[in-house]
Amino acid sequence: MALPSKFSFNFSKFPEGGLILAIVVLGALLAVFGGSVQLPKFQNNAEGKQVRVFETRPDGQKVPAFVTVNKFLNARTLIQIAKDTSFFAIMAVGMTFVIITAGIDLSVGATYALASVCGALVLTHYGSSGGMGSVLVGILVTIGVGVLGGLANGTMIVAFNVHPFIITLGTMAIYRGIAFVQTNGQSIGGFPEQFRAFVRQEFNGLSLVPLIVMIIVMIIGGIFLSKMALGRKIYAIGGNEVASRYSGIRVGAVKILVYAISGLTAGIAAVLSLGYYGAGSSGDGQGYELNVIAAAVVGGASLIGGKGTALGALLGAVILQMISNGLVILNIPQNYSQIVIGLVVIAAVLFDQFNAWLANRRLLARTGRIKKEVLASSETPVSITPQTK
Repeated sequence: MALPSKFSFNFSKFPEGGLILAIVVLGALLAVFGGSVQLPKFQNNAEGKQVRVFETRPDGQKVPAFVTVNKFLNARTLIQIAKDTSFFAIMAVGMTFVIITAGIDLSVGATYALASVCGALVLTHYGSSGGMGSVLVGILVTIGVGVLGGLANGTMIVAFNVHPFIITLGTMAIYRGIAFVQTNGQSIGGFPEQFRAFVRQEFNGLSLVPLIVMIIVMIIGGIFLSKMALGRKIYAIGGNEVASRYSGIRVGAVKILVYAISGLTAGIAAVLSLGYYGAGSSGDGQGYELNVIAAAVVGGASLIGGKGTALGALLGAVILQMISNGLVILNIPQNYSQIVIGLVVIAAVLFDQFNAWLANRRLLARTGRIKKEVLASSETPVSITPQTK
């Protein structure tokens, strides 16, 4: 028996609904099969800081107190997932812009590393006693290097008319090589304390700044894609580049822009990383390419272009981070994480292809019905009643 239409849900109007459902189901499975664990018990002291709780045994000896919690549904695990997701989700939003145009940016991890190293060199120059002015300079340099890296990618792709895979594969090696030369493979630290204190602000253990920045980037990216004319041009190029060019869209300029946006988000993530971890090195972002692209694809971005959302990229990053943490919760060796992520990406691409095939079948069926109706109406005899004078 079919449900009344008022109770039905149209996923075409909210495509991220399936991703949210996947997150809920995955969380439920981890909560059920993850088991429980004993964690140290904390409480807030008079100064508002969390301190360990001790309990007294019958013999008078004080021992640390523990509390039994679900391995997944506990504050520490959820906070860790939120923090780790924020870095990937920010870059996944920028990657979604690129993928919508049927492009790819393999250099996103290397751009992140180069921006991180350049920002670290500037911040280290001022030392731990540097003021807010030096912090702002370091932030601008970090983000600026990311944008320049993205602009270089987009410009070469458009100017040489070469597939993005080739260009970004080359710049991936170039950017990381430059970062290595600048640092000699060493980690760079010693930043102004104000910078680290600001980025590491917490509320009950939750890292506020990375989380807030992630949400802001997602909202701005979503508005840009769905509400602005330039966003519609990005979708149009991914849907049919030739038709977009004939319709007057400056395809080359738009392509350069989306790669600059990808570099911008890599720079923003690098700023947060520098502030949170307090160091930058040429090894930063190693392997991030797979995770960022995977988050965008799992979030609904189509590798053939024309489809993707900023919210989907964020939700895709959440799903991948839950899978990564889920392996730990289920006592599966972390070495298998890349294998699992690769399988998830393949499954997401196959699912996207299946949906495209299904949509084409429905379109053909609808077209066939319309043709039959037109033919049937044309074959209906027309009766003419003679007029009487």
